[in-house]
Amino acid sequence: MTAYKDQLTLAMENLSSDKAVRFIGYGVKIGGRALGTLKNVPDHQLVETPVAENLMVGLATGMSLAGLRPLVFIERMDFILNALDAIVNHLGAARKISRRQFQPAAILRVVVGNRHKPLYTGPTHVQDFTDAIRQMVDFPVVRLTWHEQIAPAYFEAHEALHCGRSTMLVEHKDLI
Repeated sequence: MTAYKDQLTLAMENLSSDKAVRFIGYGVKIGGRALGTLKNVPDHQLVETPVAENLMVGLATGMSLAGLRPLVFIERMDFILNALDAIVNHLGAARKISRRQFQPAAILRVVVGNRHKPLYTGPTHVQDFTDAIRQMVDFPVVRLTWHEQIAPAYFEAHEALHCGRSTMLVEHKDLI
């Protein structure tokens, strides 16, 4: 295992110690447990969904309003385009348009596909929309390019959930 993957696995385990945290996405419970990084997370905290990114972020928004602290796992950033309505118009804007009456928050864990190992997945699976998304939302969008960034970034994102603030953390599959 790489130091990068070890840190991701440890960060997910640390998040799971908060009983209100739920991990949402496809491949979180079956088919790999989020690239193996959720191997130490209890099953009852994992919410397996179909491949439907807008639904996943919408579900996280609703769960947040119900008092849970969701983390949405999107294995390929390319498909975040399918979730932009829920990210920009709901999760990202609800606080402002409701005059802080509603403050849904989620951690969006997004992975940029691999160019090198184990093999190149093609141009439609390696796109990185980080800079564009930063222009669309008022919450942090952070690229995780070193393993030393992972623990502090997930700690800060978890703390932000308690304040009703979302965070998007962008991982790189070539580093896992």
